[in-house]
Amino acid sequence: MKWLINALTKLGLLNEDLDYHLIRGSMVVLFLFFGYQKWFEYEAQVLIPYISNGPLIFWMYPVFGIRGASWVLGMSEWSFAVLLFLGFWHKRLGVLGALGSCAAFLGTATIIPFMPDGWAPSAGGFPAMAGNVPFLMKDVVLFAVSVYLLKQDVARVSRSAPQSELVLERASLGATR
Repeated sequence: MKWLINALTKLGLLNEDLDYHLIRGSMVVLFLFFGYQKWFEYEAQVLIPYISNGPLIFWMYPVFGIRGASWVLGMSEWSFAVLLFLGFWHKRLGVLGALGSCAAFLGTATIIPFMPDGWAPSAGGFPAMAGNVPFLMKDVVLFAVSVYLLKQDVARVSRSAPQSELVLERASLGATR
């Protein structure tokens, strides 16, 4: 095992925020693909049991209708993808993307307890998942990933903020002379 760890260390694959960049890139791709689906009728129909039973998103159908709710979700997901992508270079935009991502996955993860027929009665009910619940369980992990990105970006903005403020302060002092 030690030789494997040494080999990975020498390759440098585990240095320089590889995990952070892989996670950010994966989230961008995920939001692009899931956002794309929302533009089509088949996906709008698939979303009905999810949105109808979501304690944080049930209001979307009365406000936007079935297709409109799907389009709003699609635009939101594409917006998060763009913000997360720009977060590679501009951490403040990454913070906004990560906040949106947290909200999206919090919204979908909260559907889990309210999904009808979500727990298999033939297997004793909870925790035996059934129906749409297994698909939603990934959102628990994606919520944690979103929190990780948010934490990383806030920390990076915080570390760079004092230097930026110092530059602005020096510039304003130079202008007053």
